[in-house]
Amino acid sequence: MCGRYRLSRRKQIIEEHFDTTSDIEDWTPRYNVAPTQPVPVIRQNPTEPTRHLSQMLWGLIPSWSKDPSGAARLINARSETAHALPAFCEALKFRRCLILADGFYEWKRAGKTKQPYCFEVHGGQLFAFAGLWEGWKDPSGTWIQTCTILTTTPNAVTLAVHDRMPVILAPSDYDLWLDPGMKDTKVVSEFLKPFDAIAMRSYPVSSRVNHVRNDDEGCASAVDVAEAQPGLF
Repeated sequence: MCGRYRLSRRKQIIEEHFDTTSDIEDWTPRYNVAPTQPVPVIRQNPTEPTRHLSQMLWGLIPSWSKDPSGAARLINARSETAHALPAFCEALKFRRCLILADGFYEWKRAGKTKQPYCFEVHGGQLFAFAGLWEGWKDPSGTWIQTCTILTTTPNAVTLAVHDRMPVILAPSDYDLWLDPGMKDTKVVSEFLKPFDAIAMRSYPVSSRVNHVRNDDEGCASAVDVAEAQPGLF
């Protein structure tokens, strides 16, 4: 799974990297993005081939939900079964997006504690998770847009820490993944595979990242495992 991640670049750098317009006034660098928080995502304009950056809440609320209480449980969707599950199948076909990051965290059990690790691509470059999004109307009639991150089997780097990993898309796959005209889930599902381990690295970080209130560079700073604070799980 993927339950925390990092997006430490400013909005202008994100826009330039992904060639997108935006309706976000600014984006404060984040080092501990957590479920149910607003996160930047990219979608394609349905009438022209342009990308647009906006914010959604992380944790999918299916359009047919009676209330938003299940959002925190739907922060991830298994790529192997998303096409067959009511919560995700329509979004996989019609509502795909990029969820932006430059690192993500997973925890490795060590006795009674869990040691957090940060995972990066190409030494900390920006990348995009494969995401799905939905619109849900609350009782007052307000539309709320939410998203989830697709996961897959681990590569050699992530397997040392966790048995799942988020789907990281290759830049060459962005256009087809975002294309509203592509409704063949078999085609887009070909992108939902482990990222090349050669391009990734991981390193242990402080247990500061365990707590949502901590959101600074220290959450992603490397530590010596022998000196790392015990996780509070």
